[in-house]
Amino acid sequence: MYSKGDNTPEVVFGKKNDDFRDIKKLLTDDSRMIKTQVNYMKSNSQFVVSHFILECCKRLEAKCITTATACALFHKFFSKADIKSYDPYLIGAASIYLAGKVEDDQLRLRDVINIVHATLQRSNTTLLLGDEYWNIRDAIVQAELFLLRMVEFRVRILHPHKYLLHYLTSVRDWMDERDWMAFPVPKAAWSILQDLYHDPFVISCDPSITALGVLQLALEIYGVQLPLLNGIEADRPWFRSLNQKASKERVWDVMSRCMGVYAKEREALEPISVHIQQQQEEEHHVLTD
Repeated sequence: MYSKGDNTPEVVFGKKNDDFRDIKKLLTDDSRMIKTQVNYMKSNSQFVVSHFILECCKRLEAKCITTATACALFHKFFSKADIKSYDPYLIGAASIYLAGKVEDDQLRLRDVINIVHATLQRSNTTLLLGDEYWNIRDAIVQAELFLLRMVEFRVRILHPHKYLLHYLTSVRDWMDERDWMAFPVPKAAWSILQDLYHDPFVISCDPSITALGVLQLALEIYGVQLPLLNGIEADRPWFRSLNQKASKERVWDVMSRCMGVYAKEREALEPISVHIQQQQEEEHHVLTD
């Protein structure tokens, strides 16, 4: 896989190709989720519902580890169930609420209900305490119990985050201080890791390998070469010093899945998304006609 052809690390990761530039642009656009609105009612795919969970957690100001747990619980559920047989948005809402309990994050059920409802309906109004509110509340509580049974009450999940923090500390010690300050490698790696939770792959891959793949991709995006250490193309790349289980194939697999998430984002979300500014202009045009 790595000896010949256009798929070698030297070719794929030795330069800033169009994919890297696209990912870099997405990573530096902190407001991309704010500037666009996804019409979730148009899709029930696992990728789109995962994006829904990420957006709701952001609006709830949940901890990043809570967000990761919510997505992981959602993926674990649908690793055992057919997504066509259940309401994925209800399971997503239950996953958020349960993740708040698991990670000791204070997510009130009423806040979860209001954010989930507002995100699905694209409404800025708070849901009144009426029949609709109580029906949604009962549905989420029942879905939470069902979710617990489906994941066999195994809700504690080992995430790659702690490994990534450890690896970033090592890389900072290896890099020149000016380079470390010049390139936002930690922020990029953290963002890539959170975005990877769109993909069920994240719950099946060794978390320590996931963290290395995410970090390697962040380094490649900014063209950073660790001084006096071998790159991914070497017989003994730099990450083998941190993790003996790591191999070029496994790290490359993680990097490929990360890049696949961003490709999937364009494919799955753009057709059902609208830019908020564009929508406001169209509404203004209708009102003034």
